[in-house]
Amino acid sequence: MSRPQSESLAQPHAQSCTELQAVPSTTAPAQPLTASPAAPIARRQIRGVIVDLDGTMVDTVGDFHAALNLMLGEIALPSITPEEVVHYVGKGSEHLVRAVLAARLASDDVETRFVHALERYQHAYSSVNGRHVEVYAGVAEGLEALRTAGLQLACVTNKPHRFAVDLLEQVGLLGYFSVVFGGDSFPRKKPDPLPLLKAAEALGIAPDRMLAIGDSENDALAARAAGIAVLTVPYGYNHGQPVQSIDSDGIVGSLLEVAGWLNQ
Repeated sequence: MSRPQSESLAQPHAQSCTELQAVPSTTAPAQPLTASPAAPIARRQIRGVIVDLDGTMVDTVGDFHAALNLMLGEIALPSITPEEVVHYVGKGSEHLVRAVLAARLASDDVETRFVHALERYQHAYSSVNGRHVEVYAGVAEGLEALRTAGLQLACVTNKPHRFAVDLLEQVGLLGYFSVVFGGDSFPRKKPDPLPLLKAAEALGIAPDRMLAIGDSENDALAARAAGIAVLTVPYGYNHGQPVQSIDSDGIVGSLLEVAGWLNQ
């Protein structure tokens, strides 16, 4: 199956990125987020799908591992293993770097060294982005099936926007998405519902006609708070916890199964 070229949806994607510039992501949600009870799902009325990136479409632990070790080497701290990385990814670069520093430094030293460490991490990540990744089985086929069914697609990730777009283009998936939003696209990132609500707005679809797909509790919490149905995949990260512990509307073995789930 041939994948669409990124140019096929270049104009809608460009507009969304121009209108919604990256803003500082330091603003925290007003209250802790908890999952709301799931509402009945009218599966055949779903018109749009929001898909997470890391751990859902692409296995990026290798990139995180490489970038973090480049950073740690530059600031003279002990290296990290891929197994440790899995526990930290999914909440954005700031959380990732803070968690890695916290495992290696006294608490007072974490904030003192955070800004420099984050800058070195982002520099390192830009040099390895896409070099140590693998697209999960069924992703391209699943996205193709959803588009063929007439659904609009958005990618919402906590990865910085520029890294997300670059990675999607490298692996041949960018052309499937009308909009791509990153962790720096809005003042708050997942598990806050804001990015998902903005994606629904950008697609012109009501939240109760949307479906979100992710690999972690962050995805489910954001979707529940936004009033969006949510499915989880079992092969991702979820901070090292079993996906069965997540309050979602179901677990699908791959993105290729989603179209069938919608038709049940």
